[in-house]
Amino acid sequence: MERRRSGHGRDTEKAESVETAESVETVLSELYSASPGEFVPRREERAAAARTAGRKEDARRIHAARRPTLAAWAANLLTRSRPEEARRFLELGQALREAHRSLDAAGLRELSAQRRRIVAALSRQAAELASEAGHRLSPAAQREVESTLRAVLADSGAAHEWAAGRLAVSLVPPSEFPADSALGPAPAAAEPRGPAARPKSSRRASATGDELAERRGRRREELARARQQAERAERRLRDGQAAKAEAEVSLRRAEQRRDRARETVNSAEERLRTAHEELDRVEREHREAAERGRGAAAEVTAAEQESRTASRRVDRLAPRVG
Repeated sequence: MERRRSGHGRDTEKAESVETAESVETVLSELYSASPGEFVPRREERAAAARTAGRKEDARRIHAARRPTLAAWAANLLTRSRPEEARRFLELGQALREAHRSLDAAGLRELSAQRRRIVAALSRQAAELASEAGHRLSPAAQREVESTLRAVLADSGAAHEWAAGRLAVSLVPPSEFPADSALGPAPAAAEPRGPAARPKSSRRASATGDELAERRGRRREELARARQQAERAERRLRDGQAAKAEAEVSLRRAEQRRDRARETVNSAEERLRTAHEELDRVEREHREAAERGRGAAAEVTAAEQESRTASRRVDRLAPRVG
């Protein structure tokens, strides 16, 4: 019974540990999603909450999170706000790294041009997203975003960091893509030691030639796939930019119509207020006229009564005088 109870306790502790780890990851993701100005206050608040709950290690990890630079925050914003484009960009980087290991000069120039176009387009998107969030990127900050994107294409470790969306500083690409260390150098043919060694050397040379041809074929296929992915990525970027431009035009037109409608409403409201004021004035004049009418009617009634009284008196006095 004691062992079962102890085992249950360990399972509970393990579950609580997993839950705590997930909550820390959630907090870190939330922090790096916030704008740079909100990062430190939120970090201190979350760390204090963890300390209050007795989670000292979690508090330490949260407090150790570094405030991102503006360029790093913009790069994080890009991968969070454009997850589909970020996924395709990461796939393109993987294909380019595989193809880069064995390309000729012409192929490298072509892929380099495609990389520059895609990186420039994505860095513009990051700048636009940052501007929409209230943070304008300086030219230097935008160059840092481009540096990060080039690093993502060139290095798998940089790609993993960027995909997590928690960059604190910009990434720097390597001077060149990594060499093909997995395949290793091509085997050299053995030097002939005498007439008896020539058949073996010929077989080795033939095997080496076949291996090189097979490797070149695989690399040509990788290059073709990389080119296709780069072309698809460029088309998606162009289509996305065209759709964005069209949406912006529609937005401007809608804003113009909204402004005109507001002017019409404001004008109608002004006319309505004027009409209400005129109505109040006319009703006031009507009440005053009615009051004067009632007063005049009372005076007429009194005068008529006085006239009748005077007439009767004249009628009574006239015979006596005559």
